[in-house]
Amino acid sequence: MISRYFSKIPLIRDGFKSQKFYHNFVNIAQVIKNESVGKRTNVQGWVRAMRKMKDNVFIDINDGSTSEHLQVILKKCDKPKNLGYGCCVSITGEINLTPNGKNEVHADEICVIGSCNLENGYPFLPRKQYSQDYVRQYLHLRCRTRKFSSILRLRDIASSAIGDYMKSHGFINIHTPILTSNDCEGAGEVFFVKPESSVVMKEMKKKDQSEDEAYFNAKTYLTVSGQLHLEAMARSLSRVYTFGPTFRAENSKSRLHLSEFYMIEAEMAFMNDIKDLINETEHFIKTITRILVEKGATDMQIIDAKPPDWLDKKFGVLTYDEAIDILERHSNELTVPVKNGNAFSKEHELFLVQYNDNIPLFVINWPKEIKSFYMKECPDDSSKVAAMDLLAPQVGELFGGSLREDNYDKLIQKLPAATNLSWYLEMRKYGNVSTGGFGMGFERYLQTILNISNIKDVIPFPRWPHNCSL
Repeated sequence: MISRYFSKIPLIRDGFKSQKFYHNFVNIAQVIKNESVGKRTNVQGWVRAMRKMKDNVFIDINDGSTSEHLQVILKKCDKPKNLGYGCCVSITGEINLTPNGKNEVHADEICVIGSCNLENGYPFLPRKQYSQDYVRQYLHLRCRTRKFSSILRLRDIASSAIGDYMKSHGFINIHTPILTSNDCEGAGEVFFVKPESSVVMKEMKKKDQSEDEAYFNAKTYLTVSGQLHLEAMARSLSRVYTFGPTFRAENSKSRLHLSEFYMIEAEMAFMNDIKDLINETEHFIKTITRILVEKGATDMQIIDAKPPDWLDKKFGVLTYDEAIDILERHSNELTVPVKNGNAFSKEHELFLVQYNDNIPLFVINWPKEIKSFYMKECPDDSSKVAAMDLLAPQVGELFGGSLREDNYDKLIQKLPAATNLSWYLEMRKYGNVSTGGFGMGFERYLQTILNISNIKDVIPFPRWPHNCSL
């Protein structure tokens, strides 16, 4: 009863004196696709274009529910004085058909909810194109540009597709912690966390304890991966995943790096063969991509992104040694020399994709020395680990994954020094099982599918070195 009462409280706005602003409006996507001609409706949104004719004003409005604009026709004599590009409006009128068969609204009531004075510093003027570097200066306003609002809707479709895929394939969603006492990758690219309050720190600090360990009794970081926690969960729930923010303290401003980004990580029990992990990964990315290009077709047209031509093609598979051989044979085409036993540069990754006709490919069986401690040794070559990277157009490495070392004695020898991972070892002592899993950077996935060059342009509020202003 309370919510029903408040939903009908009128707000006094500019425009028609009789106008009442209700919350029972219809979103524009419904009006464009489903509403009946001749029906009276109320819509709310922002003015994206305005054209004045002899007796009427034609307004294009959008509320974010679709990339399409709804045309509204208003008598010129009824136009509010502060009606203009960028302002927020509430409009009531009758639905009619345009000559080309589209729905439009003939307005008889209109009010300006929020005006927009273009001469008072608004950064995006109508009918003007802006570079992405310029748009990125206004993170709080760039969602009002047509291209970026399309990217956000596509991001939402992809996010929902991932959740639906995981649910339909037996994965259980785990909320892994953001605060953690371990650096999963062991690279030291972590953000350290402690209370800012000196009073709290003084109250909690114990004798002979460092200030960095006072709050949690251990150094604590923002997570770089939820994998180790997923391994614990997989030993009870079999198939688990997490989809959340991760953090890397890299001093990089490149088009492929962020300080905060989203990761989809999956872990599966009873995984014994790297080929099974490859098949799971390929099926996952192709399924969610098909959903994205189908449901997001209109928005993909807005940003000039075409469906990837590899959707119906089998991904390539190379061993690390085979990939090295290809790179060495084409060394004259590379600016960065390749060295056997080292990781690949971004140039090497993208060259291998190009060599594979721009179809994503897996590189498997990597040298043990350049991969993480938790990866399982290959049964036929102890110098290699059963790991895979999926390389894709635009970004290079998109997925990383491996079988996990399930042998207690081998793992204890490989654990990094001075790590608090006794619990990780203990999982191998009781009801142990082999597991394997993968991680995919969500923003890099969007870059790949939507052909977006800079990773900062596929996330609402990007964070990178020297940039965390909001």
